[in-house]
Amino acid sequence: MKILVLANFGMGLYNFRKELLEELINKQNEVYISLPNDEYVPKLVSLGCHFVETPLERRGTNPIKDIKLLLHYIKIIKRMKPDIVLTYTIKPNVYGGLACRITKTPYITNITGLGTSIENKGIIQKITLMLYKAGLKKTSCIFFQNETNLKFFNDKNIVNGKARVVPGSGVNLAQHPLEGYPDDHERNRFLFIGRMMKAKGIEELLQAAKIVKEKYPKTQFDLIGGCEEDYYQQLAELNKAGIINYHGQQSDVHSFIKKSYATILPSYHEGTANVLLESASTGRAVLASRVPGCQETFDEEVSGYGFEVRSVDSLVEAIIKFINLSYDQKKAMGMAGRKKMENEYDREIVINAYLEEINNLVGRNEYEFIREDC
Repeated sequence: MKILVLANFGMGLYNFRKELLEELINKQNEVYISLPNDEYVPKLVSLGCHFVETPLERRGTNPIKDIKLLLHYIKIIKRMKPDIVLTYTIKPNVYGGLACRITKTPYITNITGLGTSIENKGIIQKITLMLYKAGLKKTSCIFFQNETNLKFFNDKNIVNGKARVVPGSGVNLAQHPLEGYPDDHERNRFLFIGRMMKAKGIEELLQAAKIVKEKYPKTQFDLIGGCEEDYYQQLAELNKAGIINYHGQQSDVHSFIKKSYATILPSYHEGTANVLLESASTGRAVLASRVPGCQETFDEEVSGYGFEVRSVDSLVEAIIKFINLSYDQKKAMGMAGRKKMENEYDREIVINAYLEEINNLVGRNEYEFIREDC
């Protein structure tokens, strides 16, 4: 069977959907990936995927470029004639969905999060919802990463057919194994993993770091991730002052997680926060904003602490509360997080959900199997 995957960048596809791609390839399918060329494409090709370069601006709002993207999708679908198309993230979901409708090609959609264009009310939200309604109208199944996003789409009358909630992208428990807890009792190392942008709560985090460092000077804040918005100067100044340690984009996040005491994510919105899943899987507590996509990944005061979104005071309170725990209590939080990942967020759950929907859609006996490890 020929399967086409539409995505907006290689890192997400490789880090969070690699196992699904491998499973599809192992089942003797031809898997094609359509996305912009980046450093992760060779890794995806090495898995056995066929690459189709697709120019795409993830955050652009130029309608001419978006129309070109739609025409590009139609062109490759007509040329390739895939049996099924899998789409991820907003532009592939919308324009890939429209292309599938036009070419009468079966497709499965994954809503990886609402995104800023929907979270912020106004004309952009109305346009985005209108596009979603058009793009998702004929999808065979929509995967949502949390119940709140599903309810939102239902309330907006966008969901017309089958919809399922999966535990985000899941977490690879073997790739993020339980690690021994750091034994530096005097230093609390907090980690932020994500793009340096307002919607990830970077402004609140930087303000909180200043406040906490004044009261607890031995506390360490490590930040890793690319800078997508204009925070370069502020990051450089705080880095020079010793408030934070900014490491830029990193390919090996696990090495940072295992050295940390806890991961902080003050995000405004998420589908399901992969960085929190990976941190909890490693045996680290998580401190996260109480928003859908974050709050489901931990149990309050058991495997982490929540705080109010966009609130520096609430974030500072959560950080200090964690600092004042005993070493054994911090370690126990991490262990509780690992157990939660094993029970609720194993990536195999997500893979099986996809295979089940593909089996339902295609109706081929060779896809009917049961994974005993789920």
